[in-house]
Amino acid sequence: MKQLEVHIMGQSYLLGCPEGGEARLLNVVARVDDAMCKIREAGKVRARDRIAVLAALNLAFDTPEAGGAPTAPQAASGGALLQPDESVKISQLIKRLDDALASDSQLI
Repeated sequence: MKQLEVHIMGQSYLLGCPEGGEARLLNVVARVDDAMCKIREAGKVRARDRIAVLAALNLAFDTPEAGGAPTAPQAASGGALLQPDESVKISQLIKRLDDALASDSQLI
């Protein structure tokens, strides 16, 4: 197992990677970094852990289910994670996250 140092939102991480999987890992890291930076730049969320959760939700939502075709916005935009209505989607995700975390303040 090979280890790669990557950077996400300026933070360094050392990740394990199988031989030959370096390009794929770097591609995934770039997508996560891009998603997290876009959420941070939207200005509504500052906590790194909340940004990470929102980015994970975006990535999971935009990833086609096993055996399915890519969604139209993903295919048309080259895999862009946030669409033109991104502030609406981000606001909805923030509300859902806040609602989920409201019952247990020890999650963060």
